[in-house]
This record gives sequence, C-alpha cells and structure tokens, in this order.
Amino acid sequence: MKLGQIKWNNEVTAAVFDGDKARPIPGHTLYDLIRRSEVEKTPLTELAATMAATHKETATPIIPLSPKEVWACGCTYEMSASFRDAEHNTREGFYRYVFDPANRPEVFFKGTSRVCVGPNAGIGLRADSKFTAPEPELAVVLGSNGRIVGYTISNDVSAWDIEKENPLYLPQSKQYAACCSLGPVMVTADELTDPYKIDMTCTIKRGETQTFYGETSTGKLGRKIETLIEYLLRSNPVPCGSVLLTGTGIIVTQESALAAGDVVTITASGIGELSNPCVIV
Repeated sequence: MKLGQIKWNNEVTAAVFDGDKARPIPGHTLYDLIRRSEVEKTPLTELAATMAATHKETATPIIPLSPKEVWACGCTYEMSASFRDAEHNTREGFYRYVFDPANRPEVFFKGTSRVCVGPNAGIGLRADSKFTAPEPELAVVLGSNGRIVGYTISNDVSAWDIEKENPLYLPQSKQYAACCSLGPVMVTADELTDPYKIDMTCTIKRGETQTFYGETSTGKLGRKIETLIEYLLRSNPVPCGSVLLTGTGIIVTQESALAAGDVVTITASGIGELSNPCVIV
C-alpha cells in the first residue's frame, strides 16, 4: 500500500494513494496512523484501508511523514566510499575501510522534521558552500524498536566541499535548513518485499539543460538494511516515526554542483519520483 500525506481541509492529513488519486484518512497524520496501528496491534494497511474515505480526490502528495528523527548511513556503496577517499586524499583509505572490511557502519544524525521538506519544496544550498550535491537514497520508515514500517525516497543533500576541507566538519556538511527531502509516498513493507531490487536514477536540470544523470540499484548496497538498523539502535533507542537513510550509490561530481534554481529529480522503481528545486538558505 502507498501511504503518505496531503493538505486536506487546510490540515496535514494521511492518505492512501492510488496513482494521482488519494483517499484521505481524516483526523490523522501518517505518524498518528503508525502509532495507532502499534497501540491497537492492527496491521497498518488494514487500519488505513478501514479508516480511509471511500471517495478519491486528486491530490498532490506532501512530505509523507514529519519524522521524529532522521539518521543516515554513509559508505554503504563501494562507489561512495571510493569517491570520498579520492576527494579527501586519504592515504589510509578510511572511507573505503568503513565499506569493507569494517563491521561497524557509518551512522550519523541528519536532523529532525525541522530540516526536512517534501516533493516540489526547495532543498537547501548553504551560502558558504561551493559544492553541494544531491545524494539519492532509499529511506526506511521505522516504527517502535526499529521495526520497518515502509520505504520512501530521500535526498541527503550534502555540502561536499565543507566535509572535504576537514572530515570533522561533517555535521556542517550534512545538517542545515532543508538538507533532507522525503517522498513522494511511503510504500509499506508488506508491498515492497525486496528492498534490494530497486532501480534508482537522479537527474539535475538547469532550465532545459540536463547537467547530470546517474543511476544505480539497491542491489549494490554493501550492507543489509537490518544491520544498519541494528547498529543505529545500539544504546540509542530512536523513537517511532524516525527515518533511516541507507546511503547513496549515485555520485555527483563538482562539475555538476548544484546551483540555485536547479531541479533535482530522483526516481525509485516501485515508489515513485521525488523532485525538488534548489534554493539558497
């Protein structure tokens, strides 16, 4: 089932999506619905189907969930690890080491709903960065105790040049206004049964000119999603309604660095398309 949120009767409202149509779930956000499903011990899809309006409306999806916390993983694809080592000129290859053979993955705090936007909303470019890039990623929506509720698309927007200057500047590279985009919908885990068979693309357009195109498959993900979640939860009980970004397998080089007005479009098979313009923040 494809679930998400729409603006309905001037309120953020959960909805069941079927193409460009949506069935609102009155009085509930998607977070409300997930929590109610857990409290009542009713499958989320069953609860949503029962509570959704019978009529369908043409509605534009907004951010599918206002996450309590957003965490992210790095160096989960070989391409990402190798690129970061080359960019940082690390002779020891410590980014590559995190990909393989290290057992412990890179996990960092991305932010809360404060830094998140949904489809068609502006993603942020730091005024003090000359090389900001999109990072297309599969995102996992978590229930209580790290239970996988569903999947969506994420854009882990990153100021690469700030981290390149010094790896200790990673938080400034990763955490700032509008640095994370999510959407367009969340596909429930019972429908998206194999998260390692998702084809992803990323396109950057500047007006009518395409400045970048890349593609990958989650089949190239170097770690199991369950392993990433297990490490996330070690001594760190993240709340229900949090989101985990699983890392990127598409690398945008400095020649295609984002500029204000660029539009980034990410697709993921079985989930949909997430598109955002770029704005200076």
